[in-house]
Amino acid sequence: MARVSDRADEIAGRLEDRNPPGATTYREIAPPPDLRDWVECVWQTVTGGGAETHAVRPDGCCDVILSPQLGLVAAGAMPVLQRFFMRAGTVNWGIRFHPGMAPSFLGAPASELTGAVIDLAAVSAERARALSSRLDGALSPATALFDFARQYRTDVSRVQSAIHQIRRARGGLDLDAAAGQAGLSARQFRRRCEEASGLTPKRLARILRFRHACEIAQRRPESDWAAVAATAGYFDQAHLIRDFRE
Repeated sequence: MARVSDRADEIAGRLEDRNPPGATTYREIAPPPDLRDWVECVWQTVTGGGAETHAVRPDGCCDVILSPQLGLVAAGAMPVLQRFFMRAGTVNWGIRFHPGMAPSFLGAPASELTGAVIDLAAVSAERARALSSRLDGALSPATALFDFARQYRTDVSRVQSAIHQIRRARGGLDLDAAAGQAGLSARQFRRRCEEASGLTPKRLARILRFRHACEIAQRRPESDWAAVAATAGYFDQAHLIRDFRE
């Protein structure tokens, strides 16, 4: 499968920022205990009376999304912020996998999806059929998405465990130590981490640190940005600003 197919280009064109803002609500449903190592959440967006462009910041995760506009799609890890156009009255559902955990559920390496939104059937026809079947008979999309995750859940590999430690450290873990935990050289771990998460270890660590800084700032609307930078592990405020701009 091509890294970004013609279908992905078509989808990107349909998601351009062309309409005035509306009002979108967003909620998350935490996974049950048996899925917490693999799944971050099931989420839902509901667009109100007007169309809206929804900004998605990089978070290191891959998602499977049920969208009235696009159908069943897989979204790879986003290296930079992207904006998605949402029609008025649209209800979207998605399941978000922790960094490094998506390949088992997508049926393909996460590196093939980085920065792209692609039909799930183009990634794995078998996964698309299985999820469609579950959605047809489910009490709710959330139930179907969690059951889909159970169906394809696998044992956590040493590489995934190392990525999990990077995530727990919010990007602050020494990457050579992470490679050692996975039993790999730094070069081998770079390749395996990119296959699993869609991002190199260094890029993933930067995104997780960025995400942590955003969460701190959201909890403290009157944030002292120098304090946010220090808490999130940046060298200084200028370092934080450079990462945010990128």
